[in-house]
Amino acid sequence: MNQAVISTRSSNWIMFVVAIATCAFAGCSSEPIKEIAVSENSSSDTAPAVSLAEGDWPWWRGPNGDGRVLEANGPSTWDAQKNVVWTAPIPGRGHASPTVVGDKVFVATAIDDEERQIVICLDRKTGKQLWEKDIHSGSFVERGHHKSTNASSTVACDGTNLFVSFLNDDAIWLTSLDLDGEQRWQTNVGNFKAKFGYSASPVIFDDLVIVAGDNRGSGFLAAVHRGSGDIVWRKVRPSMATYASPAVHSFDGKQQILIAGSEIVASYDPKSGEENWKVAATTEACVGTIVASDELLFASGGYPGSETAAIDAKTGKVAWRIDQKAYVPSLLYHDGHVYLVDDNGKAYCWKADSGEVAWRHRVGGKFSASATLAGDKIYVISEAGLTTVFRATPKQFEEISQNQLGDESFASPVIADNHLFLRIADSSSGKRMETIYCIAEPQPTTPAVEPKKVETETGE
Repeated sequence: MNQAVISTRSSNWIMFVVAIATCAFAGCSSEPIKEIAVSENSSSDTAPAVSLAEGDWPWWRGPNGDGRVLEANGPSTWDAQKNVVWTAPIPGRGHASPTVVGDKVFVATAIDDEERQIVICLDRKTGKQLWEKDIHSGSFVERGHHKSTNASSTVACDGTNLFVSFLNDDAIWLTSLDLDGEQRWQTNVGNFKAKFGYSASPVIFDDLVIVAGDNRGSGFLAAVHRGSGDIVWRKVRPSMATYASPAVHSFDGKQQILIAGSEIVASYDPKSGEENWKVAATTEACVGTIVASDELLFASGGYPGSETAAIDAKTGKVAWRIDQKAYVPSLLYHDGHVYLVDDNGKAYCWKADSGEVAWRHRVGGKFSASATLAGDKIYVISEAGLTTVFRATPKQFEEISQNQLGDESFASPVIADNHLFLRIADSSSGKRMETIYCIAEPQPTTPAVEPKKVETETGE
């Protein structure tokens, strides 16, 4: 055979092997995902009005998407027996938080050895399982990280229907169920090249469900119609491995979708998906969800950098930035201050207008769950299942209690109608088991009023 041909074939083979090795190490890029404009795929269907009640926790980070329920009064102390209203076993593994709406509790989970991704419904008063629905069977994607699961996205509920997102068969699928567990529709929102799985939760806005799909292949942000399941719009985002859920906040009456990651913080119009602004901030990989005051938004991340930034929501200009971070846990804004317990168990309170430290305190432990505020109490749970309750005050770190359940927790605390819902795992028996705990302290009751005795005069 001609030596030149042999040489060419050898060179081609070497280039092929190098390409495969590079792909395996760094991740192959794919064609950019196709953008969809509103006019191309607008739906004439109508979605039912969002119908929720006070005391519901309808989606990731609660009714306002910021981890706060200001009028609630959650419990301060508990253990495996004390102040436990009910417990419910949850099969498999997942980091999704419970969703509490009406008389039901919904939770996503995955049974890895059977490759099943499911949604479970519990009775809110008793914890009794009402139904279980398989969403996907087979085609699991390698998680790639011990903190990742095949069910890390929290279910969203509009009061009438459920919306749950899963990574399956190299794509992000959004599925809608009714409250009895019957599937209404299922949509492939976009292909997804995973590095460490998928964690973003869906967000409801008007007739839309907003889904983030940041990934190494071709990142995207999309809006799906709640009624039809049609993709109303989809925008290309940078192709980086990042994991944050979007948030919708209003500034001067204008709604904005906000998301951190891919070395930027960006704002989008929720109705059209058009970008309002973007600014270089945080780092490549972010997990926490943005929170906001009336004028500023606060974002933190992540990997490989370390930064927390406050950004003017109208202009997209950075107001301040510091080199401290929360990678996985989300920040919490309240009353002019930003609170967090970072991944390594350090608690901070910063002045929201400047980033100046009001106080810092070492809680200890490792943290992945986000903080939840009820009234003036902040709840943070460690990866080892220890919940620390402390006061939301800038004066000093004021611990109220510490409460241990199980030996593992990654899901964030949920407060609904003064009840605390925790997703806890326990391996003390030699077999890992997950449980939803419903916890509440006895509420004071008004003492019964004894009828007054009326003295009557009797004549003789």
